[in-house]
Amino acid sequence: MNAVPWIILGFFSGSLPFSLWLGRLLLHTDIRQYGDGNPGATNALRAGGLGVGMAAYFLDIFKGALPVALAYQVFGVRGPGMFLAALAPPLGHAFSPFLGWKGGKALAVILGTWIGLTLYEMPAVILIQLVFWTLLLTVDGWSVLLTTLGSAAYLLFFKPDPLLLAILAGHAALVIWKHRLDLRRRPGLKPRARRWLQKIGLASNQDRT
Repeated sequence: MNAVPWIILGFFSGSLPFSLWLGRLLLHTDIRQYGDGNPGATNALRAGGLGVGMAAYFLDIFKGALPVALAYQVFGVRGPGMFLAALAPPLGHAFSPFLGWKGGKALAVILGTWIGLTLYEMPAVILIQLVFWTLLLTVDGWSVLLTTLGSAAYLLFFKPDPLLLAILAGHAALVIWKHRLDLRRRPGLKPRARRWLQKIGLASNQDRT
C-alpha cells in the first residue's frame, strides 16, 4: 500500500503541540518557561502538576500511536514506507511547523509509535529501562541513550526484524540529536542510587561519579 498518506498524516499528527495548547488553555501560561524550555509533556507536568502532565503525556503518546498503528497493524504497510511512517510522528513533534519548525524531545511520541508497532511489548521494555536509568543517573540524556541501546539489544535477541531495527536506529538518531547538549555532560549517580549501590557492594564510599 502507498505509504505517503501515512507519512503525511504521521508528521501532521506528531506536529500538533498538545502540551503547549493544554498549558495555554488550562494554565494560561507558556510551558516553555519551565524546565528545559521545551514544549513537551514533561514541562506541562512541571507547570501544571500531575493532572495536566498526564493529559499531555497521553496526548503525545496517542498522536504517535494512532497513525503508526493504522499504517502497520490495520493497513499492513511495510518496507521503506513504514520506516518513514514510523519516523514521521517524532519528527513532527521535534520540528513542528506550528512552532516555527522547533519542538520537543519526542520521547512520549516515540513511545507511542512503538505501541503502534508492537502494542505492549516494546513500550514495556522501553519504560522499564527508562525508569531504571532515570532513577540511577543524574543526566537524563544518558538515561535515554542507555535505554535506546538496551532496546536495540532486546530487538536483536528477541525480535530481529530488520524493519523494526531500522526504525529504532532512526529514533535513536533523533534522540541523540535532541539530547546532544545533555550527552556532553558526564553522568553521575544520584545520591539515593549511590547509597543503594553501596549497600550491595557495587559502589565505593568514594564513588561520586
